[in-house]
Amino acid sequence: MANSRMLWLMVLSMFLLSACETPPTKKQTGTVIGGILGGVLGSQVGKGNGRTAAIILGSIAGGFAGSYIGGEMDEADRLRQQRALEYTPTHQATSWVNPDTQARYEVTPTRNYASHSGQPCRDYTTTIYIDGQAERAKGTACRDRNGQWNIN
Repeated sequence: MANSRMLWLMVLSMFLLSACETPPTKKQTGTVIGGILGGVLGSQVGKGNGRTAAIILGSIAGGFAGSYIGGEMDEADRLRQQRALEYTPTHQATSWVNPDTQARYEVTPTRNYASHSGQPCRDYTTTIYIDGQAERAKGTACRDRNGQWNIN
């Protein structure tokens, strides 16, 4: 019970800290999403007293990974990510190399489902390889009324 309160407090804190008058940057968005996902994953891994530490460490690690990936993707990469979400079969990867940054990206859709409002959605994993180091982030995208995939 205390661990779930702590998780919700961390999530609320991330949103409050990220609130400002200007729209969030892709790096800020990546940090928040990565932190939340890391905390959720940490809550599934840890047991007993170690669960709190796993939530905190998962949130920190997820925040760093999400920030890194969010800060590296440019508009061309986001368009390719959209294309991968549209055309790549579930559990198959689509990859490309950004000609300007030499970063290699890989997007793998992992699950298809309908949202509560009936929108088609896809869970996916994005991996970015920079200087031989891999960073992964999980995300969800749902199709909007205009047919575009919106990253949640």
